Amino acid sequence: MIVAVLGAGNGGGAALAELVNKGFKVRLWNRSDETLLPFRRAGGIRYNGVLGEGLAAPELMTADLAAAIDGADVILSCLPTTAHGRIAAALAALGANAAPVVLNPGHTGGALEFVAAFKRHGVAPPPTAEFSTLTYVARKPQPGMVSITGAAKQVRVAAMPGGEAALSAAKVLYPIAKDATDVIATGLANVNMVLHPPGALLGAAWVESRRGDFTFYVQGLPDGVGRVMAALDDERLAVARCYGHDLPDLFAEMQSIGTIESGADKSAGLAAAVRSGKANSRIKAPDSLAHRYYREDFWYGIKPFLALAGIAGASVPVAASLMNLAEILVGGAALPEGRSAAAMGIDGLGKDELLGLVRPQESGPASQTSGNMTS
Repeated sequence: MIVAVLGAGNGGGAALAELVNKGFKVRLWNRSDETLLPFRRAGGIRYNGVLGEGLAAPELMTADLAAAIDGADVILSCLPTTAHGRIAAALAALGANAAPVVLNPGHTGGALEFVAAFKRHGVAPPPTAEFSTLTYVARKPQPGMVSITGAAKQVRVAAMPGGEAALSAAKVLYPIAKDATDVIATGLANVNMVLHPPGALLGAAWVESRRGDFTFYVQGLPDGVGRVMAALDDERLAVARCYGHDLPDLFAEMQSIGTIESGADKSAGLAAAVRSGKANSRIKAPDSLAHRYYREDFWYGIKPFLALAGIAGASVPVAASLMNLAEILVGGAALPEGRSAAAMGIDGLGKDELLGLVRPQESGPASQTSGNMTS
């Protein structure tokens, strides 16, 4: 199988390391050729961590998107969710015969935005599937090197109607992927939407004064922040139930992924459980309010969540308050447009219309389906 990996950042570098070692033929694309230069000099990407240590060499490293996807069996997007609309537009400009696309991750509303972008350009979208979260915890400590401190033990996957080929490819690449009913379930299982905004907002003074010189998931996560996180999680679960999905809470979701330890004591509280997770323990905090924990997880996590809640008629005061404060906090810079209902192609839809958009017509009513998974 020929895999075109889009993005040479943390996720793309980790995906390259894993998939090359699994025997896949991998091509690596990145919009900036400058980012690829350290990889070219080394003949691949150096990696260390939970996947071992070595040098993973792709068949091709290029900033030419057409060359990267030509003849590929699957396109694996490991780009930030802020780039989904742009990469969809770029692929649409290359024509309708794109390979199946897997968004790793889709986060909240990624597949919806991706497919909507194709439609706005008058091009039939390719089969499209999404993971609920990135399959790695990884950082690039230096150009040309990725350190992988965590690899998901389980991740949710769903496809837009007609996306069976993408769903199948996703499971070949990542056998840890488990079926969810639809992309609403995967979108609402986006752990970063709950995990990042409370700490990013309530720790903003420390972010600005310390410039990221503290650990986000340990020093930046006292119990009070954990209580806000838990309240936001309650809202997420309530919205999911409106769409017929009985999703696990954040503690159980992160435990299934592997970012909360299997032996963690739930009675000690959510913050304590997250702090004890080994994969995230050394991750540094944002170094500014321009960091993706703000611009991505609010505008491409909380904002689409608010759109889904609005369509479902659900009250989500914690999420709304966090978003309102984030807009004030980050307002010194130009605010991103974010993943609005319009960007996802769902503005003006009712709940039943939205369910009809994301589920094949032969599917039964929402009450007969569930996004719940068990290990």
